[in-house]
Amino acid sequence: DGKVGDGKIFIAPLDDCVRISTGQRGGEAI
Repeated sequence: DGKVGDGKIFIAPLDDCVRISTGQRGGEAI
């Protein structure tokens, strides 16, 4: 219904990604 929490997933290109809790970078962080 377009409200917050509907579970929509957005796909976007990422040059780099960091998981703050573990310090993992790139594909491992996802």
